[in-house]
Amino acid sequence: MKPFAMGLAIALVTLVVDQVSKLWLYLGTDLVLTQPWQVAPFTDFVVVWNHGVSYGMFQQDSDSGRWLLVGLSVVAAIALGFWMSRATTRLLAVALGLIVGGAIGNAIDRAVFGAVFDFVHLHAGAWSWYVFNIADAAIVAGVVGLILDSLRPQPKPQEQHSLSDISDSSR
Repeated sequence: MKPFAMGLAIALVTLVVDQVSKLWLYLGTDLVLTQPWQVAPFTDFVVVWNHGVSYGMFQQDSDSGRWLLVGLSVVAAIALGFWMSRATTRLLAVALGLIVGGAIGNAIDRAVFGAVFDFVHLHAGAWSWYVFNIADAAIVAGVVGLILDSLRPQPKPQEQHSLSDISDSSR
C-alpha cells in the first residue's frame, strides 16, 4: 500500500473509532448520569466537555471562538492531508493520518455539540492526567510519529549514471 493510501486509511479508521466511541458513550449509555465509571484501577470514564484545544487550553465560550476552532481544525487537516499526499514513508503518512483523523473528529464534536466530548481519565494515587478522547490520543501518537520520522536518517539520493559515463570511466 502506498504511503498516501495508508495515511488516508488510518485517518478514516481514527475518525470512525473516535466518533463511534463518543456517540456510544454519550447516547448509548447512561455514563452522563452514573459517572465516573472505573474501567481499571488507574482509568475512569467521565464526561467532560472541552471548549478549548488540547488539555483545555484556550477555552472558547463564544460561538465565534467555537467556529474559529472548527475552522482552524479543518484548515490544519487540509494542510496535513496535502503533506500526507507527498509523504514518502509509511511512518510519516500514518503519523499524519492519525493527526488528521483526530483533528476532524474533534472538529465534528465542536461543530455539533459546541465542545469536544472527552471521557478517558487516567490517574494514580494523587496524580491525575487530563481527560481526553480517542482523537486526542491519536493526535499525540501522530506527533510522536512525526518526531520519530524526523529522527530517521534520510536515504541519500542515488547518483544517476548514463551509459556514456560508464563507458568513459572504464577507459
